[in-house]
Amino acid sequence: MKSLTILFAISAAMAIFVATIQADFDEEPHVQTDQDPLRQFVAWQNPKPSMTCDRFPRICRQKKGSPGQDCCKKKCVNVKKDRFNCGKCGYKCKYGEICCRGQCVNASFDKRNCGGCNNRCKRGEFCVYGMCNYA
Repeated sequence: MKSLTILFAISAAMAIFVATIQADFDEEPHVQTDQDPLRQFVAWQNPKPSMTCDRFPRICRQKKGSPGQDCCKKKCVNVKKDRFNCGKCGYKCKYGEICCRGQCVNASFDKRNCGGCNNRCKRGEFCVYGMCNYA
């Protein structure tokens, strides 16, 4: 019984020792430079205005390189191609579907959108696995 108590005391002492040593290594030293206060002052004086489409709806139409003209959840999107906003904001296409002209279609089996938007199969051909007349 006495040896069990001694073993418990030694293991508790080792656990405390390891915890204090590791706590010293976890802290990262903070080096403060002379530029820190200056940078904070400049950042406070010149805040960047946030131009989001929920506050400025026309920004999606005027901005070059914009993904689309419509605003959904503070982002410019094209509701005719975006599968997370297909046809209208928030309408998601199901798994395996893509958004073509604002409608969710299964490009693996749709004759008018076989393998991609507006890729029509010829008359009498079938669309299978996104290919027209798959053998």
